[in-house]
Amino acid sequence: MTQFDPGEGPSIASITDKVRPLAVGMPVSSVHFLGETAVFVGAEESAAIVNTEGEISRVDLHGGAILCAASDGTRAVTGGDDGKVVALNAKGEVTPLATDAKRRWIDNVALHLDGAVAWSAGKTAFVRGGKGEEKSFDAPSTVGGLAFAPKGLRVAVAHYNGVTLWFPNMAAKPEFLEWAGSHLAVTFSPDNKFLVTAMHEPALHGWRLADNRHMRMSGYPGRVRSISWSAGGKGLATSGADSVIIWPFTSKDGPMGKEPAMLAPLQARVSAVACHPKQDIMAVGYGDGTVLMVRFEDGAEILVRRRGAAAVSALAWSAKGVLLAFGTEDGDAGMVAL
Repeated sequence: MTQFDPGEGPSIASITDKVRPLAVGMPVSSVHFLGETAVFVGAEESAAIVNTEGEISRVDLHGGAILCAASDGTRAVTGGDDGKVVALNAKGEVTPLATDAKRRWIDNVALHLDGAVAWSAGKTAFVRGGKGEEKSFDAPSTVGGLAFAPKGLRVAVAHYNGVTLWFPNMAAKPEFLEWAGSHLAVTFSPDNKFLVTAMHEPALHGWRLADNRHMRMSGYPGRVRSISWSAGGKGLATSGADSVIIWPFTSKDGPMGKEPAMLAPLQARVSAVACHPKQDIMAVGYGDGTVLMVRFEDGAEILVRRRGAAAVSALAWSAKGVLLAFGTEDGDAGMVAL
Protein backbone atom coordinates (compact mmCIF):
# COMPACT_ATOMS: atom_id res chain seq x y z
CA MET A 1 0.00 0.00 0.00
CA THR A 2 1.24 3.46 -0.81
CA GLN A 3 1.52 5.55 2.32
CA PHE A 4 1.79 9.29 2.69
CA ASP A 5 2.00 11.91 5.35
CA PRO A 6 -1.35 13.70 5.27
CA GLY A 7 0.08 16.66 7.10
CA GLU A 8 2.82 17.59 4.67
CA GLY A 9 3.29 17.70 0.94
CA PRO A 10 1.22 16.23 -1.90
CA SER A 11 -0.51 12.87 -1.46
CA ILE A 12 -1.05 10.07 -3.95
CA ALA A 13 -4.61 11.32 -4.50
CA SER A 14 -6.47 14.18 -2.88
CA ILE A 15 -9.89 15.79 -3.06
CA THR A 16 -9.25 18.25 -0.24
CA ASP A 17 -9.89 21.15 -2.63
CA LYS A 18 -13.43 19.83 -3.28
CA VAL A 19 -14.45 19.78 0.37
CA ARG A 20 -16.88 22.49 1.44
CA PRO A 21 -15.92 23.66 4.97
CA LEU A 22 -18.92 24.17 7.25
CA ALA A 23 -18.97 26.49 10.25
CA VAL A 24 -21.36 24.48 12.41
CA GLY A 25 -20.07 26.23 15.52
CA MET A 26 -20.12 23.30 17.94
CA PRO A 27 -18.36 20.00 18.69
CA VAL A 28 -19.95 17.30 16.52
CA SER A 29 -21.03 14.01 18.11
CA SER A 30 -22.62 12.47 15.00
CA VAL A 31 -23.75 13.33 11.46
CA HIS A 32 -26.69 11.94 9.50
CA PHE A 33 -28.13 12.46 6.03
CA LEU A 34 -31.85 13.05 5.57
CA GLY A 35 -31.99 12.79 1.80
CA GLU A 36 -29.26 15.18 0.71
CA THR A 37 -29.61 17.35 3.82
CA ALA A 38 -26.89 16.79 6.42
CA VAL A 39 -27.67 16.98 10.14
CA PHE A 40 -24.67 17.57 12.39
CA VAL A 41 -25.68 16.66 15.94
CA GLY A 42 -23.83 18.62 18.57
CA ALA A 43 -22.62 17.38 21.92
CA GLU A 44 -24.88 19.89 23.68
CA GLU A 45 -28.44 21.06 23.09
CA SER A 46 -28.62 21.59 19.33
CA ALA A 47 -27.99 20.35 15.80
CA ALA A 48 -26.91 22.10 12.62
CA ILE A 49 -28.85 21.40 9.42
CA VAL A 50 -26.93 21.91 6.17
CA ASN A 51 -28.76 21.90 2.84
CA THR A 52 -27.30 21.17 -0.58
CA GLU A 53 -26.39 24.85 -1.00
CA GLY A 54 -24.30 24.78 2.14
CA GLU A 55 -26.70 26.95 4.11
CA ILE A 56 -26.55 26.23 7.85
CA SER A 57 -29.40 26.52 10.34
CA ARG A 58 -29.23 25.70 14.05
CA VAL A 59 -32.07 23.84 15.76
CA ASP A 60 -32.46 23.38 19.52
CA LEU A 61 -33.19 19.77 20.52
CA HIS A 62 -32.45 19.29 24.22
CA GLY A 63 -31.99 21.22 27.43
CA GLY A 64 -28.52 19.79 28.02
CA ALA A 65 -26.15 17.17 26.69
CA ILE A 66 -27.16 15.07 23.68
CA LEU A 67 -26.21 11.52 24.59
CA CYS A 68 -27.25 9.51 21.53
CA ALA A 69 -28.59 9.80 18.00
CA ALA A 70 -29.80 7.58 15.17
CA SER A 71 -31.30 8.09 11.72
CA ASP A 72 -33.44 6.16 9.23
CA GLY A 73 -32.79 8.54 6.34
CA THR A 74 -35.97 10.59 6.85
CA ARG A 75 -35.52 11.72 10.46
CA ALA A 76 -32.81 11.94 13.07
CA VAL A 77 -33.81 10.90 16.58
CA THR A 78 -31.81 12.01 19.61
CA GLY A 79 -31.85 11.38 23.35
CA GLY A 80 -30.54 13.70 26.03
CA ASP A 81 -29.75 14.08 29.70
CA ASP A 82 -33.02 16.01 29.98
CA GLY A 83 -34.87 12.68 29.71
CA LYS A 84 -36.34 13.51 26.31
CA VAL A 85 -36.43 11.71 22.97
CA VAL A 86 -37.03 13.98 19.96
CA ALA A 87 -37.15 13.60 16.18
CA LEU A 88 -35.79 16.10 13.66
CA ASN A 89 -36.66 16.18 9.96
CA ALA A 90 -34.88 17.80 7.02
CA LYS A 91 -37.05 20.93 7.31
CA GLY A 92 -35.79 21.53 10.82
CA GLU A 93 -39.08 20.54 12.45
CA VAL A 94 -38.67 18.99 15.91
CA THR A 95 -41.20 16.44 17.20
CA PRO A 96 -41.12 15.29 20.83
CA LEU A 97 -41.40 11.49 20.99
CA ALA A 98 -41.07 10.68 24.68
CA THR A 99 -40.13 12.07 28.09
CA ASP A 100 -38.89 9.66 30.71
CA ALA A 101 -41.24 9.63 33.68
CA LYS A 102 -38.30 9.65 36.09
CA ARG A 103 -36.31 12.17 34.04
CA ARG A 104 -33.52 9.61 33.59
CA TRP A 105 -30.90 10.12 30.92
CA ILE A 106 -31.72 8.69 27.50
CA ASP A 107 -28.60 6.67 26.79
CA ASN A 108 -29.42 4.91 23.50
CA VAL A 109 -31.78 5.24 20.56
CA ALA A 110 -32.40 3.03 17.53
CA LEU A 111 -34.73 3.22 14.53
CA HIS A 112 -36.49 0.60 12.42
CA LEU A 113 -37.33 1.23 8.78
CA ASP A 114 -41.01 0.56 9.50
CA GLY A 115 -41.13 3.64 11.73
CA ALA A 116 -40.58 2.00 15.12
CA VAL A 117 -38.21 3.71 17.55
CA ALA A 118 -36.39 2.26 20.56
CA TRP A 119 -34.69 4.05 23.41
CA SER A 120 -33.30 3.26 26.84
CA ALA A 121 -33.10 4.92 30.23
CA GLY A 122 -31.12 3.14 32.91
CA LYS A 123 -32.03 -0.56 32.86
CA THR A 124 -35.24 -0.08 30.88
CA ALA A 125 -35.59 -0.34 27.11
CA PHE A 126 -38.66 1.05 25.36
CA VAL A 127 -40.10 0.47 21.89
CA ARG A 128 -42.80 2.47 20.20
CA GLY A 129 -44.20 0.87 17.07
CA GLY A 130 -45.17 2.67 13.89
CA LYS A 131 -48.79 2.83 15.13
CA GLY A 132 -47.81 4.44 18.41
CA GLU A 133 -48.10 1.49 20.80
CA GLU A 134 -45.40 1.46 23.47
CA LYS A 135 -43.74 -1.53 25.18
CA SER A 136 -40.94 -1.74 27.74
CA PHE A 137 -38.40 -4.30 28.91
CA ASP A 138 -36.23 -4.26 32.03
CA ALA A 139 -32.72 -5.52 31.33
CA PRO A 140 -30.60 -7.17 34.03
CA SER A 141 -28.34 -4.11 34.14
CA THR A 142 -27.93 -0.71 32.52
CA VAL A 143 -28.56 -0.86 28.78
CA GLY A 144 -25.33 -0.37 26.82
CA GLY A 145 -26.71 -0.45 23.27
CA LEU A 146 -29.83 -1.05 21.16
CA ALA A 147 -30.36 -2.35 17.63
CA PHE A 148 -33.33 -3.48 15.55
CA ALA A 149 -33.03 -6.67 13.54
CA PRO A 150 -33.24 -6.06 9.76
CA LYS A 151 -36.38 -8.22 9.54
CA GLY A 152 -39.27 -8.36 11.96
CA LEU A 153 -39.71 -6.42 15.19
CA ARG A 154 -36.85 -7.83 17.24
CA VAL A 155 -34.61 -5.67 19.41
CA ALA A 156 -31.12 -6.50 20.65
CA VAL A 157 -30.55 -5.01 24.10
CA ALA A 158 -26.87 -5.01 25.09
CA HIS A 159 -26.02 -4.96 28.79
CA TYR A 160 -23.54 -6.37 31.29
CA ASN A 161 -22.66 -10.03 30.61
CA GLY A 162 -24.45 -10.29 27.28
CA VAL A 163 -27.32 -9.33 25.00
CA THR A 164 -31.04 -9.95 25.29
CA LEU A 165 -33.08 -10.47 22.12
CA TRP A 166 -36.50 -9.00 22.82
CA PHE A 167 -39.65 -9.44 20.71
CA PRO A 168 -41.90 -6.54 21.82
CA ASN A 169 -45.00 -7.84 20.01
CA MET A 170 -44.74 -11.43 21.22
CA ALA A 171 -45.40 -13.05 24.59
CA ALA A 172 -42.38 -15.31 24.10
CA LYS A 173 -39.63 -15.06 26.70
CA PRO A 174 -36.68 -12.93 25.53
CA GLU A 175 -33.60 -14.86 24.40
CA PHE A 176 -30.39 -14.28 26.33
CA LEU A 177 -26.95 -14.46 24.69
CA GLU A 178 -24.34 -14.67 27.41
CA TRP A 179 -20.75 -13.46 27.37
CA ALA A 180 -18.95 -12.07 30.41
CA GLY A 181 -18.14 -8.38 30.37
CA SER A 182 -19.74 -5.05 29.59
CA HIS A 183 -21.33 -4.74 26.12
CA LEU A 184 -21.59 -1.10 25.04
CA ALA A 185 -22.89 -1.24 21.46
CA VAL A 186 -24.69 -3.83 19.36
CA THR A 187 -25.40 -4.42 15.66
CA PHE A 188 -27.08 -7.04 13.49
CA SER A 189 -25.45 -8.05 10.23
CA PRO A 190 -27.51 -6.90 7.22
CA ASP A 191 -28.39 -10.53 6.38
CA ASN A 192 -29.70 -11.09 9.94
CA LYS A 193 -27.32 -14.02 10.51
CA PHE A 194 -24.92 -12.50 13.04
CA LEU A 195 -25.00 -10.23 16.06
CA VAL A 196 -21.90 -8.28 17.14
CA THR A 197 -21.21 -6.15 20.20
CA ALA A 198 -18.45 -3.68 21.02
CA MET A 199 -17.21 -4.23 24.56
CA HIS A 200 -15.79 -2.05 27.30
CA GLU A 201 -12.54 -3.93 26.88
CA PRO A 202 -10.70 -3.53 23.54
CA ALA A 203 -12.59 -6.29 21.73
CA LEU A 204 -15.73 -7.24 19.84
CA HIS A 205 -17.87 -10.26 20.55
CA GLY A 206 -20.31 -11.94 18.22
CA TRP A 207 -22.84 -14.71 17.93
CA ARG A 208 -24.03 -16.71 14.93
CA LEU A 209 -27.77 -16.47 15.46
CA ALA A 210 -28.61 -19.86 13.93
CA ASP A 211 -26.92 -21.69 16.82
CA ASN A 212 -25.62 -18.90 19.10
CA ARG A 213 -22.03 -19.94 18.45
CA HIS A 214 -19.53 -17.44 19.85
CA MET A 215 -17.18 -15.28 17.77
CA ARG A 216 -14.30 -13.57 19.57
CA MET A 217 -12.71 -10.61 17.81
CA SER A 218 -9.85 -9.27 19.93
CA GLY A 219 -6.33 -7.85 19.64
CA TYR A 220 -7.24 -4.15 19.54
CA PRO A 221 -4.96 -1.68 21.31
CA GLY A 222 -7.95 0.50 22.21
CA ARG A 223 -11.71 0.30 22.66
CA VAL A 224 -13.82 -0.03 19.51
CA ARG A 225 -16.06 3.05 19.38
CA SER A 226 -17.09 3.05 15.69
CA ILE A 227 -18.31 0.15 13.53
CA SER A 228 -19.81 0.02 10.04
CA TRP A 229 -21.02 -2.77 7.77
CA SER A 230 -19.75 -2.74 4.20
CA ALA A 231 -22.18 -2.76 1.27
CA GLY A 232 -24.00 -6.07 1.34
CA GLY A 233 -22.63 -6.90 4.79
CA LYS A 234 -19.53 -8.69 3.50
CA GLY A 235 -17.28 -7.05 6.08
CA LEU A 236 -17.45 -5.16 9.37
CA ALA A 237 -15.10 -2.16 9.52
CA THR A 238 -14.01 -1.03 12.97
CA SER A 239 -12.01 1.63 14.78
CA GLY A 240 -9.76 0.97 17.78
CA ALA A 241 -6.36 0.62 16.12
CA ASP A 242 -3.99 2.66 13.92
CA SER A 243 -5.41 0.79 10.91
CA VAL A 244 -9.00 0.01 9.99
CA ILE A 245 -9.72 -3.55 11.11
CA ILE A 246 -12.20 -5.30 8.78
CA TRP A 247 -13.67 -8.64 9.83
CA PRO A 248 -14.93 -10.95 7.04
CA PHE A 249 -18.57 -12.07 7.05
CA THR A 250 -18.78 -13.72 3.63
CA SER A 251 -19.15 -17.31 4.86
CA LYS A 252 -21.63 -19.06 7.15
CA ASP A 253 -18.99 -19.02 9.90
CA GLY A 254 -18.39 -15.27 9.68
CA PRO A 255 -14.93 -14.32 10.97
CA MET A 256 -14.42 -17.55 12.94
CA GLY A 257 -10.97 -18.93 12.13
CA LYS A 258 -10.14 -16.05 9.78
CA GLU A 259 -7.79 -13.10 10.05
CA PRO A 260 -9.17 -9.58 9.57
CA ALA A 261 -7.96 -7.22 6.87
CA MET A 262 -5.98 -4.19 8.06
CA LEU A 263 -6.15 -1.12 5.80
CA ALA A 264 -5.16 2.56 5.82
CA PRO A 265 -2.47 2.62 8.53
CA LEU A 266 -1.46 5.98 9.97
CA GLN A 267 0.47 7.08 13.01
CA ALA A 268 -2.87 7.94 14.61
CA ARG A 269 -5.72 5.88 16.01
CA VAL A 270 -8.79 5.35 13.81
CA SER A 271 -11.67 7.24 15.47
CA ALA A 272 -14.55 6.83 12.99
CA VAL A 273 -15.49 4.58 10.08
CA ALA A 274 -18.35 4.77 7.58
CA CYS A 275 -18.75 2.31 4.71
CA HIS A 276 -20.19 3.47 1.40
CA PRO A 277 -23.81 2.31 0.98
CA LYS A 278 -23.30 0.84 -2.50
CA GLN A 279 -19.59 0.39 -3.25
CA ASP A 280 -16.70 -1.39 -1.56
CA ILE A 281 -15.10 1.77 -0.24
CA MET A 282 -15.17 3.47 3.15
CA ALA A 283 -14.49 6.79 4.79
CA VAL A 284 -12.06 6.72 7.71
CA GLY A 285 -11.45 9.38 10.34
CA TYR A 286 -8.46 9.49 12.67
CA GLY A 287 -7.56 10.89 16.05
CA ASP A 288 -5.31 13.49 14.41
CA GLY A 289 -8.19 14.86 12.27
CA THR A 290 -7.27 13.14 9.01
CA VAL A 291 -10.08 11.83 6.78
CA LEU A 292 -9.38 9.26 4.04
CA MET A 293 -11.44 7.34 1.53
CA VAL A 294 -10.18 3.77 1.20
CA ARG A 295 -10.97 1.02 -1.31
CA PHE A 296 -11.44 -2.45 0.19
CA GLU A 297 -10.01 -4.39 -2.75
CA ASP A 298 -6.50 -2.97 -2.79
CA GLY A 299 -6.34 -0.43 0.06
CA ALA A 300 -5.99 2.53 -2.32
CA GLU A 301 -6.37 5.80 -0.44
CA ILE A 302 -7.69 9.26 -1.27
CA LEU A 303 -7.09 12.15 1.10
CA VAL A 304 -10.27 14.05 2.01
CA ARG A 305 -9.01 16.15 4.93
CA ARG A 306 -5.52 16.81 6.22
CA ARG A 307 -4.79 16.44 9.90
CA GLY A 308 -6.26 19.04 12.20
CA ALA A 309 -6.41 20.01 15.84
CA ALA A 310 -8.96 17.43 17.01
CA ALA A 311 -10.18 13.91 16.35
CA VAL A 312 -12.75 13.08 13.70
CA SER A 313 -15.91 12.26 15.69
CA ALA A 314 -18.49 11.79 12.93
CA LEU A 315 -18.71 10.46 9.37
CA ALA A 316 -21.69 9.74 7.13
CA TRP A 317 -22.57 9.02 3.50
CA SER A 318 -25.82 10.04 1.86
CA ALA A 319 -28.09 7.12 0.90
CA LYS A 320 -27.07 7.38 -2.76
CA GLY A 321 -23.40 7.57 -1.79
CA VAL A 322 -22.75 10.85 -3.60
CA LEU A 323 -22.18 13.01 -0.52
CA LEU A 324 -19.76 12.52 2.38
CA ALA A 325 -19.87 14.58 5.57
CA PHE A 326 -17.51 14.70 8.53
CA GLY A 327 -17.27 16.48 11.86
CA THR A 328 -14.66 16.79 14.60
CA GLU A 329 -14.55 17.12 18.35
CA ASP A 330 -13.64 20.81 18.11
CA GLY A 331 -16.44 21.76 15.72
CA ASP A 332 -14.66 21.60 12.38
CA ALA A 333 -16.91 20.10 9.71
CA GLY A 334 -17.14 19.64 5.99
CA MET A 335 -18.99 17.99 3.14
CA VAL A 336 -17.88 16.81 -0.28
CA ALA A 337 -19.85 15.80 -3.37
CA LEU A 338 -18.38 12.88 -5.28
